[in-house]
Amino acid sequence: MPCGNVTRNEQSWNKHRVKQALISTGLAAADFIHRHPKRITAVIAAFLLGGGGGAFAVASLAPTVPAEPVRLVSETVEPTILNAQIEALDTHSFTLYRSEQTRAAETPEALLQRLGLADPAAAAFLRQDKTARQVLFGKATRTVRAEANERHELQQLSTRWLEKPTDEQARRLVVERSADGFSARVEVVPLEATQRLASGLINGTLYASMDQAGVPDTVTRQLTDIFESSVDFHRGLRRGDRFAIVYETLEVDGEPLRSGQILSAELVNRGKTHQAIWFQEQGASKGAYYSFDGQSLRKAYLLAPLEVSRITSGFGMRTHPVYGYSREHSGVDYAAPTGTPVRTIGDGQVEFAGVQSGYGNVIQIRHRNSKDSTLYAHLSRIDVKVGDNVMQGETIGAVGSTGVSTGPHLHFEFRIDNQPQDPVEVLAEQREYVPVSPGGKAAFARLATGMKLQLAAAGEISRGSFE
Repeated sequence: MPCGNVTRNEQSWNKHRVKQALISTGLAAADFIHRHPKRITAVIAAFLLGGGGGAFAVASLAPTVPAEPVRLVSETVEPTILNAQIEALDTHSFTLYRSEQTRAAETPEALLQRLGLADPAAAAFLRQDKTARQVLFGKATRTVRAEANERHELQQLSTRWLEKPTDEQARRLVVERSADGFSARVEVVPLEATQRLASGLINGTLYASMDQAGVPDTVTRQLTDIFESSVDFHRGLRRGDRFAIVYETLEVDGEPLRSGQILSAELVNRGKTHQAIWFQEQGASKGAYYSFDGQSLRKAYLLAPLEVSRITSGFGMRTHPVYGYSREHSGVDYAAPTGTPVRTIGDGQVEFAGVQSGYGNVIQIRHRNSKDSTLYAHLSRIDVKVGDNVMQGETIGAVGSTGVSTGPHLHFEFRIDNQPQDPVEVLAEQREYVPVSPGGKAAFARLATGMKLQLAAAGEISRGSFE
């Protein structure tokens, strides 16, 4: 036992001496480094540079002297008091926004419920107020916007509509809550024209493809009218054809109420690209569609003065339906119901508008080249007067049976140097297109440059969705 105790004491003493020696050595080395930093740096640098050709960064071990005097700053930090913030959150109010479509035969409670509101007072007002009731709960479907507080109580409700599709101003119903209760008013607001881009691939009918791209049917009809002379929309479209358009929408408060004019369009049909741009020359009462090189897409004259036409009597000798003997028929007769719109086949000026013996109500128009004129007879209504400038396709009157007539129809004549010609032959053979006038070319070029960029952007919409 004594021997074992001596051995453990010696081991403990040896460990103590080793520890003291290491500490002494470390202190001596630290003191040497402190007193001779440059020598130590040189030795390490020589070792690294001679060791293998590598690149190394060597830092001096000398103590860094601060550029500015260093001092200790002590400051007491108070914790943030949250009571004020908590009180502000308790008193804070916010507004909820929601929109819905009205439905036929809907109650005020049902509409408010779909808007996420629980407000008996608002429902009672909507039921009792005549203006709000007629606008919101009639037959027409309208978009309604509601603003509510955090308690889901109605603060404001509004809707917008057009009295007629051609109106340039809209109506806006506003129902508001105040300290005295609810009130309702109808405001007249101007329509704001904005531009929209759309494009897509044609994989079925044109209407279905454009509907899939969110294009209204009225805009689709415009597209077919623009390219009807060069594209067969009934039998000529192929799967994979594509379209891109820039068109106007007329809006109030960001809500589209009706579509406007197509401003530019591109249709690729069977590998051939058809393009159009709407341009109205300065001083002209109406614009027209042109190709991007400034050539009008329409011929000088329409093929017929009625949109849907059926010829019942042709040009030349015939037995007169009233007098019963053969005589020259100086025009063609189109059968149509009374009141059917009659349109001028070309630009021109009204030379005559009134009654003319057996022709009844008559309109005669002198066209741009001064040689050509057209006559429209047996009208039930005349919508123009002498001296009026008219544009191709403009409605000038309506089909009737005035004068010597056996029933409602339109007698139509085409004259060159005041000599009657067969309208069917002349209009079918016409080759004249109307270009942009020299005075309008600069403005047209600027417009075309911008529209090309917009059509390219519209085309990227569909390409991005299919990639």
